[in-house]
Amino acid sequence: MADSAGWPGAAELAAAVADLRAAGCVFAEDEAEVLAAAAASPAELAELVRHRAAGLPLEHVVGHAHFCGLRVAVDPGVFVPRPRSALLARQAAALAGPAAVVVDLACGSGAIGLAAAVLAAAAELHAVDIDPAAVACARRNLASRGWHAYLGDLYEPLPAALRGQVGIVVANVPYVPSGEIAYLPAQARLHEPLAALDGGPDGLDVLRRVAAGAPGWLAPGGSVLMEVSERQVAAGLAELSRAGLGAATAADADLEAAIVIGTLPRRARR
Repeated sequence: MADSAGWPGAAELAAAVADLRAAGCVFAEDEAEVLAAAAASPAELAELVRHRAAGLPLEHVVGHAHFCGLRVAVDPGVFVPRPRSALLARQAAALAGPAAVVVDLACGSGAIGLAAAVLAAAAELHAVDIDPAAVACARRNLASRGWHAYLGDLYEPLPAALRGQVGIVVANVPYVPSGEIAYLPAQARLHEPLAALDGGPDGLDVLRRVAAGAPGWLAPGGSVLMEVSERQVAAGLAELSRAGLGAATAADADLEAAIVIGTLPRRARR
């Protein structure tokens, strides 16, 4: 690891920056600092730079991401949490009641649910993904707090005892339309699971399923929150209303982020 004893030196950093710039990395200086902090020697730094220059996501190269003030492990092949998803985590935390039960669907590394649960001082966090690599990574991130990650499809693997008890469902569902996957950056297309990106013909296939299933799991007054693109907000709100949920939206222009929020009425009947 980088320390104050002269490592990394100016020459090593300059060489790393030059190699990253040549590979087209827009934030070459910042990335060189991150890679140097993860390396113990010039040879190790050169190896990390080589992987990044070849197109691997920075988070896969160093094995972690910083998200909402937390350091989260991100294993190779696992979806990388985006800065814009901080809106999703913070809105979920703001809506969570005291000692809430939080569920994170399509959890990837578990970063969003973890951030929401930590910010809200939640009592429990249950995370779910269909990708075994993601679940293994999420389990590592949640284990120290005694929280849980399950392998399966959306609500299916959750403990039945959670029905009607969940205060917050947060889901960074895949929402890129299938026809637009080819236009994503190569590091996403080549190094993240297609199931974490492809939302079907209009990008809303998984959102519809999450919305439809939410009333059976939410406690009265509980909310489900999902990230969408700006052009999908109206359709996402319609799906939440169709599921019998009160629908609202939130956005952050700086993060270029939008979410839709569905809340179960306090006197809802199941």
